[in-house]
Amino acid sequence: MRFRRILIAVDCEPLSAHAAELGIELASSLGAEVAFVHAITPGLEQAPGVTPHELIAEAEWEARQLVAGLSQHLPHGQQHFEFIHTGKPAVEIVRTAKEWAADMIIIGSHGRHGIGRALLGSVAEEVMRHATCPVLVTRSQAIGNGPGPAASSKKP
Repeated sequence: MRFRRILIAVDCEPLSAHAAELGIELASSLGAEVAFVHAITPGLEQAPGVTPHELIAEAEWEARQLVAGLSQHLPHGQQHFEFIHTGKPAVEIVRTAKEWAADMIIIGSHGRHGIGRALLGSVAEEVMRHATCPVLVTRSQAIGNGPGPAASSKKP
C-alpha cells in the first residue's frame, strides 16, 4: 500500500501539535499530500448574549488559525487541504477520510485508561474502529506512559 494522502486530525491540544509534526514529517518523507481536519463540537459552551451561530463562526476562525499555524511547518511550497466541520469529532474525521480518499489518518491520543476513558470517551479509539484506512495514533512522550509514539493500524 502506498500512502499518498495523509489526513491529520487536529485540535487545540499540545498533543495534536505533536501528531501534526509527525504527520508532516511522514508525509514529507513519503511525498504524500497532507490535509488537516478539525471538528467543532456544537453546543459545548453557551456564552450570554452570543448566538450559537456566532460561537460556531468564532470556533471556525480559531480552527483556521490553528491550521494556518500548523501548515507553516510544511516544507516550503507544499500545498495542503483543510477541512473544518461542525459535529462529533470521530464521525467528522472518519467521514472526511472517506470523502477525501485518505490513505492514512494520524491522530493524537492521551492514552487514558479505565474510568478516564469510560467517562471521556476516546476520539482516537472511535476513529480506529470506524476508519476504512490505517490509523496512526500518537502520544507525546511527555504525556504518554512509555517511549515514543504508540502506533495502531486498522486495515479495511
